[in-house]
Amino acid sequence: MDSRISGRIVRTPEGYPAFAPDSLPPELTWTPEMVRALSDADRSLGRLAGEGAWLPNLHLLIRAFIRREAVLSSRIEGTQASLGELLAAEAGASVDRSPADLREVANYVVALEYGVERLSSLPLSLRLLRELHARLMEGVRGGQATPGEFRRSQNWIGPPGSRPENATYVPPPPAEMLEALESLESFLHDTSLPPLVQAALLHYQFEAIHPFLDGNGRVGRLLITLFLLEKALLPAPLLYLSAFFEATRPEYYGRLLGVSQRGEWNAWIEYFLNGVARQSEDAVSRAARINGLLDRWRSSFAGAPSRATVDLVNLLGENPYWTVPGVAKRLEVAYTTAQRAVQRLEMEGILSPLTDARRDRVYCAQAILEILEEPARLSLG
Repeated sequence: MDSRISGRIVRTPEGYPAFAPDSLPPELTWTPEMVRALSDADRSLGRLAGEGAWLPNLHLLIRAFIRREAVLSSRIEGTQASLGELLAAEAGASVDRSPADLREVANYVVALEYGVERLSSLPLSLRLLRELHARLMEGVRGGQATPGEFRRSQNWIGPPGSRPENATYVPPPPAEMLEALESLESFLHDTSLPPLVQAALLHYQFEAIHPFLDGNGRVGRLLITLFLLEKALLPAPLLYLSAFFEATRPEYYGRLLGVSQRGEWNAWIEYFLNGVARQSEDAVSRAARINGLLDRWRSSFAGAPSRATVDLVNLLGENPYWTVPGVAKRLEVAYTTAQRAVQRLEMEGILSPLTDARRDRVYCAQAILEILEEPARLSLG
């Protein structure tokens, strides 16, 4: 490891070598490749921001997008719950998935929604990161790892059963960690770099510091979304990089480690910017196709005697799974009104019933679920 490039080697109290990253920003070499990657990312993100601001029912689509992000970010950490399982469970269906897995994903949703709301009263800061961590780790595996508190002991990254002496990566000890966190918080308010490059550096630095005993990867990915919102690069939380990171997981970890071990800043930044461009285009495509379906369905019910039918179509952008009682409660209509609306959509082939003997029957708009569950797009255009 060339410790002169992006950090220094320090010793843990137990005598093991650990890595303490240098303060940001590093000296960057603005190669044509990096400039082109930044241009592509800016253009794609700008398109998402522009089109996102005008999307009908944007507030409903965001709910589905947040849940997709929660599933994919948690999957990187080993949680197996699918998006369909999470959405079905929220609608009241019984799903064949560990409650612990569902709780971990649900906590990510809570943390992200909390963070978006909290930005209106608290800037992105170490305090907010601790608050996010507390909500992320509440009542789940690893919840004993001091939720909402920075670690006071050494941690490390490696295969199961590894120790600091044979770990893949050992973050800074607690004393150096606190110094690095203070520097990170100062860099949050830096304005010397393009925001997307700053976001790439922030994500790397947070992961290199690894300030919590558990949940660092998820908090680090939350940091990206909240930073883009705070910088007003997006009108709403529509862009998430977890899908890209999950689809390119070996490269994701390899690029992060490449900075720590070899100072490969350009390779990491270009990879990150490529992810922004691809996921921006992917989000535009998914949102447009979902809205196209909703528009077509709304038009077919424009003359319906009850407004509830069109209102139910709108709700499908939020969650393709619904029960009759759920529709009645959400639309604040009588059970029979909701039932007629569900039956109308079922007759048109928009909703399909699922078998669930223990609860009210759950219906699914399969066409929307398929768009949401598509694998991440790994090419532009």
